[in-house]
Amino acid sequence: MEQAIRQTAQSDVVEPAVPGVSWAAVLAGAVASLALTLVLLSFGAGMGFAVVSPWGNSGVSATTFKIGTGLYFIVMAMISSAIGGYLAGRLRTRWVGVQTTEVHFRDTAHGFLAWATASVLGAVLLASPATSLLGGSVAGATQSAANTTQSSPMSGYVDTLLRPDNPSAQAQANPSDTRGEMVRLFATRFHNGSDLNPSDRSYVAKVVSARTGLSQVDAEKRVNDVVSQVKTDLDEARRATMQIAIWLTLSLFIGAFSASLAATEGGGLRDGTWGKKIYGYPATSR
Repeated sequence: MEQAIRQTAQSDVVEPAVPGVSWAAVLAGAVASLALTLVLLSFGAGMGFAVVSPWGNSGVSATTFKIGTGLYFIVMAMISSAIGGYLAGRLRTRWVGVQTTEVHFRDTAHGFLAWATASVLGAVLLASPATSLLGGSVAGATQSAANTTQSSPMSGYVDTLLRPDNPSAQAQANPSDTRGEMVRLFATRFHNGSDLNPSDRSYVAKVVSARTGLSQVDAEKRVNDVVSQVKTDLDEARRATMQIAIWLTLSLFIGAFSASLAATEGGGLRDGTWGKKIYGYPATSR
């Protein structure tokens, strides 16, 4: 009998015309989360500069740096997302006459929306400087061949290729033209992870032999060694990028969970029901 009366009373409850999402609270939490993320990013960059040494066999190893960076991403996401989600839940409008299960869902949604908004705003803010840097790189690539050879990441490999056995081998008519050609050849062939074809290898070996004074066999061996080194370095760079991307993805998922969980706590403290919710009954706190 008592249960029937309770169910009848529940069915008579009419939810007020209050929006289910407090966008002001969501935006406030997102801005706070984004600001804290920028602060933690600056702090992490400063710590990274402090522990990474430019000298060989000094500072932390590449593996330790990648793991440390990934763990810092996760900690940063947990802290910033939790604070943003908590503010989104604590600052939202109180819903009177709404079942506690629905209130719990809305608080969780507020935390998730705050995390999503902060993530999108952060991506937009980081995209602008990245686009500027990319535009500057593209503009620099359209300059003269001499400038290109100075700034290309393949210049070091070409230096290794064209290093002469004796200084007299450097006396050629246009050494910069040969160097620029080699840089462009390497950059084109290795741009998409491919390799030098047999004709390119033969030509490069002839150029190396003419520039350095090495025999054709020794020149071919040097070309093979440098090509192997280029492929190894590119593979390591790709693996490092993949690992950082995985860490970043994991931190985003953890950030979403932290924001949603913190929003339920903030909303519960807002209504005075944190830790004592009775699911199924309407929230009548005032």
